[in-house]
Amino acid sequence: MQVMISRSSTRQQIEKPGKKKKIKKVMGEFKRGTLKKGKSKKKVTNRKQAIAIALSEARKLKKRRKRRS
Repeated sequence: MQVMISRSSTRQQIEKPGKKKKIKKVMGEFKRGTLKKGKSKKKVTNRKQAIAIALSEARKLKKRRKRRS
């Protein structure tokens, strides 16, 4: 079973101010061709996959911030 993510929900996740910096950094890496995925360290060639990685990293960053305070 495949889960469909609507564009509006993705856009809402991206527009949160704390995530914008991280997403901008990751998408820059994607454009330059230096963004790697997982343990295999293969280059990411799919834009949607790059966005998913960016959101995932932003989520991890949020968890670290909560743990510190």
